[in-house]
Amino acid sequence: MDTLNRMQAAIRGRWAVAAIFLANGFLTGAWAPQIPVVLTRLDISKFTLGLLILLFGAGAVTAMTWCGHLISRHGSRNVLRWFGLIGSFGLLVVALAPNVPLAAIAMFIFGGSIGGMDVAMNANAVTVERRLSRAIMSSSHGFWSLGGFAGGALGGLAIQNYGHLAHAAVVTALAFAVIAVAVRYLIAENKPPQASSEAIGHRKFALPGNPLVYLVGLMALMTMISEGAVLDWAALYLQQELGTDLAVAGLAYAAFSGVMAVMRFVGDGVRNRFGAVMTLRVSALVAAAGMLVAGLAPSPWLAISAFAFCGFGIANMVPILFSAGGNQEGMSSGTGMSVVTTMGYSGILVAPSAIGFIAEHSSFSPIFVALSGLLVVVFLMAGLAHRAEFAPDAAPAE
Repeated sequence: MDTLNRMQAAIRGRWAVAAIFLANGFLTGAWAPQIPVVLTRLDISKFTLGLLILLFGAGAVTAMTWCGHLISRHGSRNVLRWFGLIGSFGLLVVALAPNVPLAAIAMFIFGGSIGGMDVAMNANAVTVERRLSRAIMSSSHGFWSLGGFAGGALGGLAIQNYGHLAHAAVVTALAFAVIAVAVRYLIAENKPPQASSEAIGHRKFALPGNPLVYLVGLMALMTMISEGAVLDWAALYLQQELGTDLAVAGLAYAAFSGVMAVMRFVGDGVRNRFGAVMTLRVSALVAAAGMLVAGLAPSPWLAISAFAFCGFGIANMVPILFSAGGNQEGMSSGTGMSVVTTMGYSGILVAPSAIGFIAEHSSFSPIFVALSGLLVVVFLMAGLAHRAEFAPDAAPAE
């Protein structure tokens, strides 16, 4: 009976963490159509907006750095509760900021809450996987993309009809309600002995000597730079350079996330059938083609379609690269994973600010064309992800 109760709790925990992935994606997606509003509401340049986005990334990286330490002390369930409930108010704080200095503080807090949620929910998903003895990570990221699709699709229309503050308030209320219910059913890790925990902590901060893990991290970086560029700049690109209104501009990231969600829900099956390296190669080519067409598109609807095609490719690239990082020979999975995730997330959190600096003196079109070139480089390096090929004994159950 105890085993049955533990399994039922794990199943509830599986859907609870999926709901938090959904809420995190929803908050992130809802931010995308707010970006053009920040530009006009605060009467700032693209350069200044790039600095604000950089602060969002700085907050996220800072929280991610400390989040691992907090999880080792308090467990992913408790840390996810804190960051989740606080993070649901992040967008509203940004929307309320009346000037650039307060907006800067708000962006740092918003980024920190989203980044902390991200690390904690991924760690909790791993705990659920071990308890269930089966993978749930790909579909969990699918729920994140589904939330991003909903946040992006509804955001532009809501802002245009009801204003940015009303939109932020509704997003906050929905995210808080989902997270408040979900955190009640999260499961906790089995506490390891103290000595073992200290040993794990030491291994976590060890610097790997194998250069292959850094090359895999570089591939993750190039992939997630492209993802971050669509999140932060696609709406502004459609509005300023292709002449569409805010409601249609918000559909760029929505289409990108919606297609990514579908592909992530079926990604495990695709990868098991064709192999990690082949899936990565084809995915990188598809993503590169989509990004290239988006950068050269003469109309907003072609650009939206191209961003969706790009999402079709990018969807399973990051999970494969993370898996490759966590299965490097001669190092613990945590050490390899920490290198690849840190390098990868710097692409989605920090690099988009550099795009804003470049766009201030150029335009977004050549930037998206250049990003397609980075995805071609990932295609050429795809063989380095061979450690992500399926291994039946890679994740033993607790």
